[in-house]
Amino acid sequence: MLDSQEHCAKNCIFSRTKSLNAPVLGRLSENMGEVRAVTDSEYENSIKDSEWVLVDFWAPWCGPCKALAPVLEQVASEREILIAKVDTDSNPGNAGKLGVRGIPALFLYHNGSLVAKQSGAMPKPALLNWIDQHMTADDF
Repeated sequence: MLDSQEHCAKNCIFSRTKSLNAPVLGRLSENMGEVRAVTDSEYENSIKDSEWVLVDFWAPWCGPCKALAPVLEQVASEREILIAKVDTDSNPGNAGKLGVRGIPALFLYHNGSLVAKQSGAMPKPALLNWIDQHMTADDF
């Protein structure tokens, strides 16, 4: 069995993005998305950084948030989308501005404009269906 350092050396890519110099948390697939930790001060630039951005407002103590995390990693590996993870304990500002009352809360942006929001965890097929409905809509 590999220890965590060996695992990451073989399976993880750690890079810095051009615009924010923020660490990338997830694995990257060629031409696919990424998972990135985002602070309140990076939020506005992050939602404009990619064509499609899914913001996950979460907290370390939140059970449904923990359950959703691996699903979001999988989504990033299958779609051209930035998953921006905002820890609401450390960064409550934008969650407050957007009226987030429960977590996990998902906000989907297209070219910096909010197109949809969803509260609560969901299984991967439901999440992909929700994302795909908006990514394939004719009104963009």
